[in-house]
Amino acid sequence: MKLNAEQQEKYWEKGYVLLPRLFSDAEVAVLEAAMNEVLDRDVPEVAREADGAVHIVYGAHLFDERLRALSRHPRIVDPCRQLTGSDVFVHQSRINAKQAKGAMVDWHQDFGVYHRVDGVPEPRGIVVAVFLDEVTACNAPLMCVPGSQREGLIVAAINPDAEDHERAARYRYDISQEAMADLVERYGLEAVTGPVGSVLFMDGSVVHGSSVNITPLRRAILYINVTTTDNRGETFARSEYYAARDFSPLQPLDDDCLMKWRP
Repeated sequence: MKLNAEQQEKYWEKGYVLLPRLFSDAEVAVLEAAMNEVLDRDVPEVAREADGAVHIVYGAHLFDERLRALSRHPRIVDPCRQLTGSDVFVHQSRINAKQAKGAMVDWHQDFGVYHRVDGVPEPRGIVVAVFLDEVTACNAPLMCVPGSQREGLIVAAINPDAEDHERAARYRYDISQEAMADLVERYGLEAVTGPVGSVLFMDGSVVHGSSVNITPLRRAILYINVTTTDNRGETFARSEYYAARDFSPLQPLDDDCLMKWRP
């Protein structure tokens, strides 16, 4: 699968492009079943909210075959190759369940974390987000600063006072409100919404965050964050479920690869 000229132009201009309903309801059902099984695990890869509910699961593609297949799906791999002009590998995957009253995710760049913590040299990565729920203006959508990838690496710091510092925010480099005010004034701010099965391709340097989900509506997203095979992390400061040890290029599977697990 290839992005068309309009989709590519939008990606280069804004730093992201959303492809609505890229995966069918049947494929989403396979991914939903995988997510539900993974959320039941009591392992270090699972970061929980203060009340014990699951917030994020890291590295699920390493131990679940369905999510591993998703990371090699041609509708994921081919656009990433097209946009980077290179083979790619999974630097990090995660499941963000964003359940009712889930903690906010403050403003940050994913590349900011990967560069400062994992030693990824260059901003050549793509954040791929697969929507397992309809994402609306109500259920804490991802909010992005369009065009902010052109700013490069923005000054940021780990906030030990963050609500979820001891859980999901331990390594997150947050951007100050003063810097955010300047960015939003110059670039604006957009909420990324879309139906179930949509996929967002976003430059890893785009500034983004999300608010607390105060609704009873879940907002589950599967993230597959890739970078080019010549842009490997060099510090190995975090466990493999946070940052890759396998730098093998992703080879796309058949387009119907998820359907073997169809209920």
